[in-house]
Order: sequence, then C-alpha cells, then structure tokens
Amino acid sequence: MFDKCPGAAGIRTPTIIIKQCPDCGREVEILSNEMQTKCSKCGFTIYNDLESCVQWCEYAKECVGEEIYDKLKRNEGE
Repeated sequence: MFDKCPGAAGIRTPTIIIKQCPDCGREVEILSNEMQTKCSKCGFTIYNDLESCVQWCEYAKECVGEEIYDKLKRNEGE
C-alpha cells in the first residue's frame, strides 16, 4: 500500500463532514469515505460529493484496499 498518496487520505482515514439536509435543514454527519447517509430527522438521503482518485488511478485498488475499492466503484454507477 502507498502511504503517501494525498488523494486517498480521506478514504483510508475517514474524517467527519458536516452537511445540511436540503429537506429539513438539520446538520448531518457523513464520513469522507461514505457515498450517502440518511437524515436522522426526516430520512432524506444526503449524498457525499465524493470525487476521488479511486475513479481514475491505476493503483487505486492497491492503495485503498480491495474492499473499499469495490465499494466505491460499485456505487459509482448508482
């Protein structure tokens, strides 16, 4: 695994992102490596603006690991 790839840092070591629910306005926490989450107040689906190197880097599977790679590539088409 590559230890210094800056593009995968938020995927390998997730951080919390605070987003505002567009439906009810409540603050919602989503991890930097999650594609989506639901608002705990109204149930609205909030999507992460995840645009990562996994989409284009030839070393992505090696870098982030097969499980995370497969999850992100599977969700790419949804």
